[in-house]
Amino acid sequence: MSATQPKVTEREARQVAEAAREQDWRKPSFAKELFLGHFRLDLIHPHPMPADEDVRRGEAFLARLRDFCERELAAGLPARIEREARIPDETVRALKELGALGMKIDPKYGGLGLTQVYYNKALALVGSVSPAIGALLSAHQSIGVPQPLKMFGTQEQKDTYLPRCATTAISAFLLTEPDVGSDPARLATTAVPDGEDAYILDGVKLWTTNGVVADLLVVMARVPKTENHRGGITAFVVEADSPGITVEHRNAFMGLRGLENGVTRFHRVRVPAAQRIGAEGAGLKIALTTLNTGRLSLPAMCVGAGKWCLRIAREWSAVREQWGRPVARHEAVGSKISFIAATTFALEAVVDLASQMADEDRNDIRIEAALAKLYGSEMACRMADELVQIRGGRGFETAESLAARGERAVPAEQMLRDLRINRIFEGSTEIMHLLIAREAVDAHLSVAGDLIDPDKELGDKARAGARAAGFYARWLPKLATGPGQLPASYRAFHPAGHTDLSGHLRYVERSARKLARTMFLAMARWQGRMETKQGFLGRIVDIGAELFAMSAACVRAEHLRGAGEHGREAYQLADAFCRQSRVRVEELFGRLWSNTDDLDRKVVAGVLSGTYAWLEEGVLDPSGDGPWIADAAPGPSTQKNVHRPIR
Repeated sequence: MSATQPKVTEREARQVAEAAREQDWRKPSFAKELFLGHFRLDLIHPHPMPADEDVRRGEAFLARLRDFCERELAAGLPARIEREARIPDETVRALKELGALGMKIDPKYGGLGLTQVYYNKALALVGSVSPAIGALLSAHQSIGVPQPLKMFGTQEQKDTYLPRCATTAISAFLLTEPDVGSDPARLATTAVPDGEDAYILDGVKLWTTNGVVADLLVVMARVPKTENHRGGITAFVVEADSPGITVEHRNAFMGLRGLENGVTRFHRVRVPAAQRIGAEGAGLKIALTTLNTGRLSLPAMCVGAGKWCLRIAREWSAVREQWGRPVARHEAVGSKISFIAATTFALEAVVDLASQMADEDRNDIRIEAALAKLYGSEMACRMADELVQIRGGRGFETAESLAARGERAVPAEQMLRDLRINRIFEGSTEIMHLLIAREAVDAHLSVAGDLIDPDKELGDKARAGARAAGFYARWLPKLATGPGQLPASYRAFHPAGHTDLSGHLRYVERSARKLARTMFLAMARWQGRMETKQGFLGRIVDIGAELFAMSAACVRAEHLRGAGEHGREAYQLADAFCRQSRVRVEELFGRLWSNTDDLDRKVVAGVLSGTYAWLEEGVLDPSGDGPWIADAAPGPSTQKNVHRPIR
């Protein structure tokens, strides 16, 4: 820990995170209601649809982007990026000319004005050519300068920066630090007021996606609290070539080798106050609000990965023979192919549904977007791993090696490496579990939170008890019965000549009520200790994710049937996914109460105390004796600046 690293307690850290949350629910939320035991199918069915003009604009750009991608594929771009660990500058310039930097920026600022749905389709397409290019475009538009300015910027800031972001300027988002990951309460980078019109930035930022080539940065820094300044974590737009900024290192990773991700140091960087986004102390709220829809770009690229995995699995498994027949005809391999196909269908359903809801802006999708990110990142990794297994030794072999000996250059192992970061990017799986769980229990904490808060007075607890009694007297009886127990419910999802999906929706409705009852029992049992039961909360969230995916898959199948687009096949895929998902849900329900969580905590305590150190004997550690976390003390840089903007 550096000398400037704030020392905070666990409670203080939680308070900072809680203050950054959106506190109110002004719009309905399908997923929020699902966790409360209410299956609000009316919020997602009929499937929301884009406006005709949005479709026209989106399809026109996708056609141009596809032509670009096909040319780059023919020129061997993916292999070149993997080989050189860099996206060629000429490729980036071509993307700029195509308008890809401004996909989500309003046309009045020079952007394309695509909807979230078509932005996601574009990312899935370009990401199938190179996930590194997808990451470049996504980091620039989903979390970089355009999105926070669109939501929180002044008109002057929009007029100044959005035209640049739409055409020439690549942006990056800088929050993480060497010793600060998902705990922003310990943020060490400072922005000290310099008179009334500027701030002085000092600190070090780590894992700055796009930071190596960026022209503009969104920087989160802590403003000291004084008599004239509210203080707190604050967001700024910063010119990347400002005096005092040094990109000290370009990081290298197991996957996404073309990612321009680095370490950026700020030493007495003067930033005009006019470049502050929002109020002092609003930085974390801005970041979290931006991510509500920004997170959808990552599962969109996971959809693209699933589609590619399915294509390779289909083509390879049809020609590769073992024991007299194609390997796809052997059940051990066929089950993997079925999983890939059904999961790709469901994941696309989740992303399209959440994205269309984001475009309509009728619903609050903070939980839906988080579930899409969580579910997409986990399932895409699983699909890629299954593809590697289907390919056998060829799945483990690099595309370059395959091509060198005369075989099709299928980069299955690269896909697995590239996808692995998605379980960490923009909130790790573990953090997403906690974030979603917090939102899922929000209604309970709103009425009964004071009962389990050790800092509250007896009077506050008494009033909370009265509120809770009224809330639960109305809520609990609704969890006893519902349409999921009626055989005739949801019959619209069993049209003549098609697979029956109505039973799956009845299952979702019953399971949602069971999930809500389970959460209530857990809160009654553990009360204030509930937040420490991360294994339990993670399983609760995973059940919710499966139920959301099942709902989305059924709604998408019915939508495709109504539109006359592969309805019969869509129903079959939705049925397969729901049956697979139900197996996982039942396992998760069982593990809520029958697990090794308590024993695991004891083993962890033994590991940390050195009790099991004898188990580590017999090996050598090649990592050496360097520090676990690099020193991030503020001060001037002593290293070469590797910043290389692409003009």
